[in-house]
Amino acid sequence: MDRNDVTEKELIHEEFGDGIMSAIDFSMDITREPDPKGDRVHVVFSGKFLPYKTY
Repeated sequence: MDRNDVTEKELIHEEFGDGIMSAIDFSMDITREPDPKGDRVHVVFSGKFLPYKTY
């Protein structure tokens, strides 16, 4: 999954603004979706958005 880090980070920035998805109170769900062309992997991440702070 590390090959998608930059893409996911950019999508989060596009949707929420500058910040990160926190690993605090984080959950991930992985399920198999049957497909005639081959089973699919469905991954859902849920984490709190934390905007960047400047000091």
